[in-house]
Amino acid sequence: MRRRTLLAAGLGLAAATGPTPAHATEGHRVLHVHPGDSVQAAVDAVTGPGWTIVVHPGTYREVVNIPASATELTLRGATRDPRAAVIVYDNANGTKKPDGSTYGTAGSATFTSAAPGLTVRDLTLANDWLRADHPDITGTQAVAAFTYGDRTHFDNVRLLAHQDTLFVETTALDSFDRQYFRRCRIEGDVDFVFGRATAVFEECRFHTLQRDVTFTPKGMVFAPSTARANPRGILAVRSRITSGAEDGAYKLARPWVPSYETTAWPSLVVRDSWIGPGIDPVAPYTDMREQYPWQTMRFREYGNSGPGAAITVPENRPQLTPEEAESHTRSAYFGDWRP
Repeated sequence: MRRRTLLAAGLGLAAATGPTPAHATEGHRVLHVHPGDSVQAAVDAVTGPGWTIVVHPGTYREVVNIPASATELTLRGATRDPRAAVIVYDNANGTKKPDGSTYGTAGSATFTSAAPGLTVRDLTLANDWLRADHPDITGTQAVAAFTYGDRTHFDNVRLLAHQDTLFVETTALDSFDRQYFRRCRIEGDVDFVFGRATAVFEECRFHTLQRDVTFTPKGMVFAPSTARANPRGILAVRSRITSGAEDGAYKLARPWVPSYETTAWPSLVVRDSWIGPGIDPVAPYTDMREQYPWQTMRFREYGNSGPGAAITVPENRPQLTPEEAESHTRSAYFGDWRP
């Protein structure tokens, strides 16, 4: 079944049909978006900090961009079920724009936010572009959410795509923007959680998809690109890593050292989490480029369980000491921010 069918399966939801204005609640800084409205139109109607946009059950096929000026914005579903309100589109890196250029990885995102203090709750953000539908396109990255504002907080959000699902980035090479994901479900296949941000994932589920290829690994969960000056990169704690593919088909991570930031020193800590059999327990890490071997990166684990966490070759699974683990917590990563 194709992704776009799965998104609305069983929900009986109407799709948004055009950029009509959202409905404001008189006397309050709240905008309501119903099927037939546009989420982007609601974002465009925000006039200052502290607004709330409530997205009612429906499937909204559009691209949403939140500017840096929309500070302290809350975007939330009208119900607590994140499946009820779905924002989805289908651009990929190699998709052509009307002018003949392509979108690129970041530009492919269904949802983009540069706003500091953003909160997103109880929604699905998805990119349902499929490789099989576009064999002519080689740039197959297709991002569901691209976030690069400090104090970004996602709670009970589903993030669905294939390659490069969630791009956790920063506003500048020398900024250490903080992002917090709690009770989220993130699924994909290749590098589907990636970027330079200080990003904490707590009580999240990372799900690797079945992929119709004959080689292994079929993909990787994480691809951090942390700046060398940043002592903290991606942290996953009290989470679960599950798979729709066969046992051992996926790697836990590989380091991403971008061509525009060759001094990057990727950092990833996975701790107190359950790692399922879809992750190769013997060699859970791999290289993206030969000149940047994963062994030279800041990859560590601590207190994990499950078949994919088995330590069969110790040198392939660097572990934190109990003393080191004290520096890899949500509070240590976020400092004065208490999401």
